[in-house]
Amino acid sequence: MARIIEKTNLNDDTIKFVVNAPAIAKRAKPGQFVILRLDEKGERVPFTISETDQENVTIIVQIVGGTTIRMNSLKAGDGFLDFVGPLGKPTELDSYQGKNVCVIGGGLGTAIAYPQAKYLNSIGAHTDVIMGFRNKDIVILEDELKENSENLYIATDDGSYGYHGFVTDVLKKNIEDGKNYDLVLAIGPVIMMKNVALLTKKYNIKTIVSMNSIMVDGTGMCGCCRLTVGGQMKFACVDGPDFDGFEVDFDEAMNRSRNYKKEEQDHICKITGEIRNGKI
Repeated sequence: MARIIEKTNLNDDTIKFVVNAPAIAKRAKPGQFVILRLDEKGERVPFTISETDQENVTIIVQIVGGTTIRMNSLKAGDGFLDFVGPLGKPTELDSYQGKNVCVIGGGLGTAIAYPQAKYLNSIGAHTDVIMGFRNKDIVILEDELKENSENLYIATDDGSYGYHGFVTDVLKKNIEDGKNYDLVLAIGPVIMMKNVALLTKKYNIKTIVSMNSIMVDGTGMCGCCRLTVGGQMKFACVDGPDFDGFEVDFDEAMNRSRNYKKEEQDHICKITGEIRNGKI
């Protein structure tokens, strides 16, 4: 049993859990994830590691499905039956010491962009961070990313905070203003990562994207996170989750993600009703 040390609601649908897991905390690197299970009947769900210290692992969770709805009812002192990791290949960042890097996080992807920016900052990379959100109310980790970047830019779709527009608008302006990026890291919705890669390809800037958002069981057994990269089939969980942004077939990934929208919504409604009726 992995005990929850701290639970914090960052906004109405985003939760931060600090979990006591020293064996994982000592080995985890940026880009890796854990798989957790609430109980013996629970599904296996992967979550990217947002931060670690010597004893604890932090994950940031968006309430979007049955398991995350149930997780919202947990509190400090409760625990997860299974909490396994670190899994996945770490992001390869060491070669960017002293170089110019832009880290882009969209929505909950900001929680995954944070450890990347923190590590890059620690090795002496010149790190800019661009964060994108629908509106001001769902902005997360602003202070943490400001502390771990040379420049922090925030964009909101509705203009309620920071730049009125998309992360790609900010990135394009920075490049045109003379920012000579050696690497762009993009983490967030698939459509956002696609648009970042389309932009950076015009300027021939190496771009890495994280495909963690399409992972399901996290071991490669379910096959749900398969995608085409450079014309070859890959699995986000075991071959990634990071890939060359110029080689990912984003359209295929987006089309496959829409296949089970109705079933996903039906499952959410079922779980919500069971919680409301005290069955869970």
